[in-house]
Amino acid sequence: MTEKVDILICGSGSAGICAATWLARCGVRCKIIESRPGPLNIGQADGVQCRTVEVFDSFGIAEELLRESYHVKEMTFWSADDDKGIARTGRTADTPAGLSTQPHVILNQARINGFLLDAMKKFNNQEVSYGYNVKHVEVDSTAAKDPESYPVTVVAEKTMGNEGEEVVFKAKYALGCDGAHSTVRRSLGYKMIGDSSDSVWGVMDIYPRTSFPDIRKKVALQSKHGSLLIIPREGGSLCRFYIELPAGTKAKDVKLEDLHEAARKIFQPYDMEFSDTFWWSAYAVGQRLADFYSKDNRVFLTGDACHTHSPKAGQGMNVSLQDGYNMGWKLAEVLQGRASPDLLKTYNLEREKVAADLIDFDRAYSKLFSSKSARNSGNTNTSNTNTSISKPKETFREMHIKAGRYTAGLTATYDDSPITSARTSTPSLATGLKVGMRFPTTRVVRFCDAAELQLVKTLPSNGRWRIVVFAGAIRNPHTFSRLAALAAYLDSPQGPVRTHTPAEDDIDSFIEPIVVLSGERQLVEQEHIPDFFWPVTGKWRMRDLHKIVVDDASYNSGHGKAYEFYGVDPNVGAVVVVRPDQYVSLVTGVEDFEGVGRFFGGWALPRGEGRSRI
Repeated sequence: MTEKVDILICGSGSAGICAATWLARCGVRCKIIESRPGPLNIGQADGVQCRTVEVFDSFGIAEELLRESYHVKEMTFWSADDDKGIARTGRTADTPAGLSTQPHVILNQARINGFLLDAMKKFNNQEVSYGYNVKHVEVDSTAAKDPESYPVTVVAEKTMGNEGEEVVFKAKYALGCDGAHSTVRRSLGYKMIGDSSDSVWGVMDIYPRTSFPDIRKKVALQSKHGSLLIIPREGGSLCRFYIELPAGTKAKDVKLEDLHEAARKIFQPYDMEFSDTFWWSAYAVGQRLADFYSKDNRVFLTGDACHTHSPKAGQGMNVSLQDGYNMGWKLAEVLQGRASPDLLKTYNLEREKVAADLIDFDRAYSKLFSSKSARNSGNTNTSNTNTSISKPKETFREMHIKAGRYTAGLTATYDDSPITSARTSTPSLATGLKVGMRFPTTRVVRFCDAAELQLVKTLPSNGRWRIVVFAGAIRNPHTFSRLAALAAYLDSPQGPVRTHTPAEDDIDSFIEPIVVLSGERQLVEQEHIPDFFWPVTGKWRMRDLHKIVVDDASYNSGHGKAYEFYGVDPNVGAVVVVRPDQYVSLVTGVEDFEGVGRFFGGWALPRGEGRSRI
């Protein structure tokens, strides 16, 4: 059998199904093949960082995630103590205040994947094809130069139904989302570069019976018997333990009883018994990166297929999922004829750097968390100040607190490219924003119905680019004339909106304007705002009134600080171009028509030029 598909996703892990969710949201079909007989039942990952919750919220699927998960509020630190065995040495808020409107939560990966699978089905009736084992992948490099070709060949074997039958897929693009032992990566001849330490860790999900007082908090515990990390799980009873095992241990030789005994020793003098063990495993800590992430701009590696590391910092599933989040909308742009395939090159530019930063962080994090680091920290008994062992320059606690923004997933910064233009930006116009980083959010009031909302709610993940206009006080004649001139340019045949949006599509379907006004909302009428910013759209051809918000301080609502939050002078204003994945592409002046047009002209195809690719 031979099947021709535009996009083939090999593997239904976090990266693969997040990319597929994006594609489904944009109305683009793909084929997802998975070797398992059905959806994941028990996932190894569990930490859901703030940025990942933001991603789920952008798809409109965060509510159930937040309801089911354990919300991490506080982390405590315990160390060896001569008198007590172990003693609490500090505590901190798990996520520093103000980083995100979304929390850090814990939920089994199987449920996380389930939310994405449900969203795929809802958006575009997209499903996974189970029981396909990928055997080989190759790319015809000559054919790959033709954007309309299907140069990727994937040979898979059925493991269900007609078991053993080979199926050949011919694809325009393929994603290798098939894990650390990726067949896609091996078929391309790529290798994982890095090292594996002699440190072996066990992990188990257990129902503990214990006198330890912080069992329902996130805990880093460093004792003379080893180090242990506690992650409380959803449901109120289940906990996950990451346990450092003695030097010389081999992961393949570890038994469940070894993990139980190691935990009992680390918790001394507190009681620790186990009512049940839901799941367990053992692994050697290693940090590795693939030497290449793509082949001929047609096959791309994601997630564990191109980066592996220890799970203790709770980054693996999140970074993998965000690999798919980065790639999904870009594939949709190309397949819908809005951008050339060169857009996909930015995946490598952006995500290789994120993975390299993750490996560096994981090495430092794992090293400081080890029992060797704990021993070098000196005697923590506060009643004994006579110690001959000096503290290291940085303790695990200090590093964890300092790394709060990183572990929340909010530090990824994408370098300059055709879709990220710090070089041509004017950062002084919006000092609270940074080109290449995700667009932060603050409260505003929607003009049409006085609803209070986070500004990011106007930027859902639906494939649209946004031009966010900080216009200032529209009752000021200069502000009004400046906004009217911008509207006239954007709505003109020469402007980027009409240049790149097909005539048969809604005018805001590709590039959507969002206006942020300042001043007293009650003194402004809808007709004072240029028509372009509340266009006629949709099935019913009605005016869309939801694109205008106000930095409003009325009704003692506590608003009125959006301009301050973003570092924008209301008298000067700013234009911010935001990518479909909520990252900032450009910051420029309200009157810089040429700069806005040049940005979109640098990568987006003129309307009609690429429509045959749909």
